[in-house]
Amino acid sequence: MTAERSVRLDPRSAVPPFEQVRGQIAELIAAGVLPAGDRLPSVRQLAGDLDLAAGTVARAYQELEAAGLVVTRRGGGTRVATTPPVTPAARGQVLAEYAAAYLTAGRRLAATDEELLAAVQAALRSG
Repeated sequence: MTAERSVRLDPRSAVPPFEQVRGQIAELIAAGVLPAGDRLPSVRQLAGDLDLAAGTVARAYQELEAAGLVVTRRGGGTRVATTPPVTPAARGQVLAEYAAAYLTAGRRLAATDEELLAAVQAALRSG
Protein backbone atom coordinates (compact mmCIF):
# COMPACT_ATOMS: atom_id res chain seq x y z
CA MET A 1 0.00 0.00 0.00
CA THR A 2 1.23 3.46 -0.78
CA ALA A 3 1.44 6.28 1.75
CA GLU A 4 -2.01 7.67 0.92
CA ARG A 5 -3.47 4.18 1.22
CA SER A 6 -1.66 3.06 4.34
CA VAL A 7 -2.88 1.65 7.60
CA ARG A 8 -1.88 3.47 10.75
CA LEU A 9 -2.23 2.12 14.27
CA ASP A 10 -3.13 4.18 17.29
CA PRO A 11 -1.34 2.52 20.21
CA ARG A 12 -3.50 4.50 22.65
CA SER A 13 -6.74 3.23 21.15
CA ALA A 14 -8.91 0.79 23.08
CA VAL A 15 -9.63 -0.90 19.73
CA PRO A 16 -7.46 -4.02 19.32
CA PRO A 17 -4.75 -3.79 16.64
CA PHE A 18 -6.31 -6.48 14.42
CA GLU A 19 -9.58 -4.53 14.45
CA GLN A 20 -7.80 -1.27 13.59
CA VAL A 21 -6.15 -3.01 10.61
CA ARG A 22 -9.39 -4.68 9.52
CA GLY A 23 -11.44 -1.52 9.89
CA GLN A 24 -9.03 0.72 8.02
CA ILE A 25 -8.63 -1.69 5.11
CA ALA A 26 -12.42 -2.14 4.95
CA GLU A 27 -12.81 1.66 4.83
CA LEU A 28 -10.22 1.96 2.06
CA ILE A 29 -12.10 -0.67 0.07
CA ALA A 30 -15.49 0.95 0.70
CA ALA A 31 -14.15 4.35 -0.36
CA GLY A 32 -12.74 2.90 -3.58
CA VAL A 33 -9.18 3.78 -2.60
CA LEU A 34 -8.41 0.07 -2.86
CA PRO A 35 -10.29 -1.04 -5.98
CA ALA A 36 -11.25 -4.60 -6.88
CA GLY A 37 -8.23 -6.66 -7.82
CA ASP A 38 -5.69 -4.59 -5.92
CA ARG A 39 -3.19 -6.75 -4.09
CA LEU A 40 -2.72 -6.17 -0.37
CA PRO A 41 0.70 -6.47 1.21
CA SER A 42 1.61 -9.94 2.43
CA VAL A 43 0.81 -10.72 6.05
CA ARG A 44 4.52 -10.67 6.89
CA GLN A 45 5.15 -7.41 5.08
CA LEU A 46 2.25 -5.54 6.71
CA ALA A 47 3.07 -7.02 10.11
CA GLY A 48 6.65 -5.82 9.75
CA ASP A 49 5.57 -2.38 8.55
CA LEU A 50 3.22 -1.99 11.52
CA ASP A 51 5.47 -3.73 14.05
CA LEU A 52 2.78 -6.32 14.78
CA ALA A 53 2.77 -10.08 15.09
CA ALA A 54 1.95 -11.82 11.82
CA GLY A 55 -1.00 -13.52 13.52
CA THR A 56 -2.56 -10.13 14.23
CA VAL A 57 -2.51 -9.16 10.55
CA ALA A 58 -3.58 -12.67 9.53
CA ARG A 59 -6.65 -12.35 11.77
CA ALA A 60 -7.55 -9.01 10.17
CA TYR A 61 -7.20 -10.54 6.70
CA GLN A 62 -9.30 -13.57 7.72
CA GLU A 63 -12.09 -11.31 8.94
CA LEU A 64 -11.93 -9.25 5.75
CA GLU A 65 -12.17 -12.47 3.75
CA ALA A 66 -15.10 -13.70 5.85
CA ALA A 67 -16.85 -10.40 5.10
CA GLY A 68 -16.26 -10.94 1.38
CA LEU A 69 -14.02 -7.90 1.02
CA VAL A 70 -10.83 -9.75 0.05
CA VAL A 71 -9.91 -13.06 -1.53
CA THR A 72 -6.76 -14.99 -0.63
CA ARG A 73 -5.24 -17.51 -3.01
CA ARG A 74 -2.17 -19.59 -2.32
CA GLY A 75 0.62 -18.16 -4.43
CA GLY A 76 -1.55 -15.23 -5.51
CA GLY A 77 -1.68 -13.30 -2.28
CA THR A 78 -4.62 -11.37 -0.92
CA ARG A 79 -6.56 -9.17 -3.28
CA VAL A 80 -9.56 -6.88 -2.97
CA ALA A 81 -12.61 -8.89 -3.99
CA THR A 82 -14.89 -7.95 -6.81
CA THR A 83 -17.97 -7.08 -4.84
CA PRO A 84 -21.49 -6.31 -5.95
CA PRO A 85 -23.15 -3.10 -4.75
CA VAL A 86 -23.89 -3.15 -1.04
CA THR A 87 -27.42 -4.26 -0.29
CA PRO A 88 -29.35 -2.68 2.58
CA ALA A 89 -29.11 -5.97 4.51
CA ALA A 90 -25.34 -6.16 4.02
CA ARG A 91 -24.97 -2.50 4.96
CA GLY A 92 -26.94 -3.20 8.14
CA GLN A 93 -24.65 -6.11 8.99
CA VAL A 94 -21.51 -4.03 8.48
CA LEU A 95 -22.96 -1.18 10.53
CA ALA A 96 -23.83 -3.66 13.30
CA GLU A 97 -20.22 -4.91 13.28
CA TYR A 98 -18.89 -1.36 13.52
CA ALA A 99 -21.34 -0.60 16.31
CA ALA A 100 -20.23 -3.68 18.22
CA ALA A 101 -16.57 -2.68 17.87
CA TYR A 102 -17.45 0.84 19.05
CA LEU A 103 -19.30 -0.53 22.07
CA THR A 104 -16.40 -2.82 22.92
CA ALA A 105 -13.97 0.10 22.78
CA GLY A 106 -16.34 2.27 24.82
CA ARG A 107 -16.80 -0.39 27.47
CA ARG A 108 -13.03 -0.72 27.81
CA LEU A 109 -13.00 2.98 28.58
CA ALA A 110 -15.80 2.45 31.12
CA ALA A 111 -18.05 4.82 29.16
CA THR A 112 -21.73 4.95 30.06
CA ASP A 113 -24.50 4.40 27.53
CA GLU A 114 -25.22 8.12 27.66
CA GLU A 115 -21.59 8.98 26.87
CA LEU A 116 -21.53 6.51 23.98
CA LEU A 117 -24.72 7.94 22.50
CA ALA A 118 -23.50 11.51 22.99
CA ALA A 119 -20.30 10.68 21.10
CA VAL A 120 -22.30 9.23 18.18
CA GLN A 121 -24.62 12.24 18.13
CA ALA A 122 -21.62 14.61 18.14
CA ALA A 123 -20.05 12.69 15.27
CA LEU A 124 -23.31 12.89 13.30
CA ARG A 125 -23.46 16.66 13.79
CA SER A 126 -19.85 17.18 12.72
CA GLY A 127 -19.88 14.82 9.95
